Amino acid sequence: MDRVRAAGRGPLVLTGIGGAGKSALAVRWLTGLRAEEFDGSLYAVLGGPATPADVLEWFLISLGVPPEQVPLDEDRRASLYRSVTAGTRLRVLLDDAVSARQVRPLLPAGDGVVVVTSRALLSGLALDGAQWVHVGPLGAADSVRLLESVVGRDRVTAEPGAAEALGRLCGGLPLALSVVGARLATRARRPLEWEVDNLGSEQERLAALALSDDLSVGAALDLSVRGLTEPLREAYLLCAWHPGRVFGAPVLAAGAGVAEAAMAARLEELREAGLVMEVADERYTLHDLVRLHGRGWGDPAVVRDMVEWYLARSIAADLAVHPLRPRIGPGFTGARALGSAQEALAWAESERANVRAAVDAAAERGWDDLVWQFCEALWGRFLHTRRYAEWIDLQRVGIRSAQRCGDVRAEGRLRNQLAYAYSQLGEVDSAAEESGRAMELARSCADGLGEASAWEQLGLAVRGADPGRALHCFRHSRDLNARLGRTRAVALCRRRIGEVLADQGDLGGAAEELTAAAAAMAELRDPTQHARSVALLARVELRKGDGDRARRVLADAVAAMRELGSPYYTAEILAALGDAAHHDGDGVAAVSAWTEAAELYESLDDAKASTVRARIDGVHPHRT
Repeated sequence: MDRVRAAGRGPLVLTGIGGAGKSALAVRWLTGLRAEEFDGSLYAVLGGPATPADVLEWFLISLGVPPEQVPLDEDRRASLYRSVTAGTRLRVLLDDAVSARQVRPLLPAGDGVVVVTSRALLSGLALDGAQWVHVGPLGAADSVRLLESVVGRDRVTAEPGAAEALGRLCGGLPLALSVVGARLATRARRPLEWEVDNLGSEQERLAALALSDDLSVGAALDLSVRGLTEPLREAYLLCAWHPGRVFGAPVLAAGAGVAEAAMAARLEELREAGLVMEVADERYTLHDLVRLHGRGWGDPAVVRDMVEWYLARSIAADLAVHPLRPRIGPGFTGARALGSAQEALAWAESERANVRAAVDAAAERGWDDLVWQFCEALWGRFLHTRRYAEWIDLQRVGIRSAQRCGDVRAEGRLRNQLAYAYSQLGEVDSAAEESGRAMELARSCADGLGEASAWEQLGLAVRGADPGRALHCFRHSRDLNARLGRTRAVALCRRRIGEVLADQGDLGGAAEELTAAAAAMAELRDPTQHARSVALLARVELRKGDGDRARRVLADAVAAMRELGSPYYTAEILAALGDAAHHDGDGVAAVSAWTEAAELYESLDDAKASTVRARIDGVHPHRT
């Protein structure tokens, strides 16, 4: 506040949600200024709201104007107020302002200090040279300090864990902490842990944070919501029931059944009202206690609409990333791709937390038909990020949902996806178990596609321990897919066959299979699988001694994956490019490619990072 005051002469506006401590902060700061610098102080509570005319009357009388000389008209009172305050230095606190229109007539004409507090942003005061300071929640350490100031340091230091827990449960809101602290202060024998238990139930937290009628977190937030129009109350309800922490207008618009532009305007009004916080461009969030408060204002039926929106968008993104993959989820029927593959991957990454929150919300409410469809729709994102732990957990949730739905085909699909993750992590037994179960399920419902996938996954599971068996599995899957007319699946199997043949030293056979796979993927316009096939073929060519050709095709593949925005496959091809450069004796290029590959793997928490780092250390054994 000191810095903001020094930067300009307009009013200083403190904004934040109810209970954040704006008024206390304003009083503390203003009283800390040297009194001798000012000719006097004025203070008014504008909530209610108080009319500018009423406040002007009180200010004029406080400044020495006889009551009988105070004009009846607001405009004339404002003119007199400006005349009286001209040439003076006043400390003015306009507390709990509702609008810029309410504040503007109360700004003195002299060269003093004006502080305005408001739940709303009061952006209209920019015309008056206003400077803004947002008063957010307290951090952990300051929350504990506030408790100490109310209940005493000895009690807090005796239960440090409970004190920190109270700070978290109160969301760092000074009002909430003060309510709890006041309750503890009047009950000297009550342990802090008792209050932790009392506030531990999220559904009852707001009710428990009531000390009296005039000091209640719920009451403070009620003041913010009171007076909102019905569309704004609906938007507030949607914000509170949104599955994730950060949201934008599109998902709320889907929940309300209105245009995105209309919802964007409502969010801006809620931001002005101090009920939502903008955390990025057109992205918003709620304080934890505000969210709880909002959830007490309506029916959570709106959650399903928002969950279905995230499912529909995930389906659209998956269609853009992997347009040729066969799907079984009903949501894919008639769905359209979400722009380009790059745009779809960018959306999936930006909404990752919200999509998982949507899955969890669906699982909690028993919407099993939506849960397993999410698992299928997120396959493309998983392949490009390889967050294995997250994926395995998601598939387990989805499998249980498919079982409750009685959908054998869906359960088999998800078990195949789970088997793939296990095989990539080297958990052979788990991968074989899941693919075997998927095969049984596919046969039980005559799902040829599922059976072919299960043979492929079983091959991946046993490839390291039994290459011969893996070849049998891949060839069996290839033949099943060929009978089903699945050209892309046949090409994938040929790529996998080429990998195994290369491992066995059959470089000619490997080159034949990989060349065929790359040609098929190019014809199908699948950039990811084409680049992967080319990268594997380059490794074979490198082993055959043609380093120049290997580096050329790998460089093209890296460029394609960078453009696509796929960190996992970019890392995979960069690692191969480093190998090719090392083979040609180009140590600088090798280390550069390996380093970038390792960094990408590390950003994905993939264990391959250590393997690539070992190659760098092999070239520079004394690197630290």
